[in-house]
Amino acid sequence: MNQSSSIHASAVLVGARAVLIQGPAGSGKSRLALALLHAAEQGLLPFARLVADDRAHIEAIHGRLLVRPAPALAGLIEVRGLGIRRLPYEPLAVAGLLVELGRTDAERLPPPDRRRTDIAGVSLPRLGVATGMDGLPLVLAYLRTPDALG
Repeated sequence: MNQSSSIHASAVLVGARAVLIQGPAGSGKSRLALALLHAAEQGLLPFARLVADDRAHIEAIHGRLLVRPAPALAGLIEVRGLGIRRLPYEPLAVAGLLVELGRTDAERLPPPDRRRTDIAGVSLPRLGVATGMDGLPLVLAYLRTPDALG
C-alpha cells in the first residue's frame, strides 16, 4: 500500500531528480532552493526548477520517492526580505538526494552509514549541512559527481 504524507521541506528538480531540502524553521531551505535555481540560470547546473517550498507531499511508489508541492503552495516560494513570489514549478518529481540543513551532528567526513537515509521506505543519499554553513557548495559538489542523481 502506498501512502502519501506531507512534510516540512522544499524541493528542487535538478536534472532528472529532485533535491529534497529539510531543516528547522529559519535554516535556509528556501534560500538553498533559490540558490539552486540561480545556479542553473548561471550555467552551473544543466537544469533546475522549483517543485515545492515549505511543504511537500511525498509518496513512495515502486522504490522511488515521489515529491509534489502542497496544492495551496504550488509555484510559491518565500524570498526573505521580499515575501512570497510565484515561480514556474514542476508538479511531480522523483527525489534523488536529501539535504538536511542546520545539523549539529554534521561531520567533515561522515561514515558510509550516515551518507544515506530512509524516507518512507526509500533509501536516499543524504548530505548533512552544519548549522550556519552555506549548503550550496556542498550540494553543487555532490551534484557534479558522476552519477549523482542519475
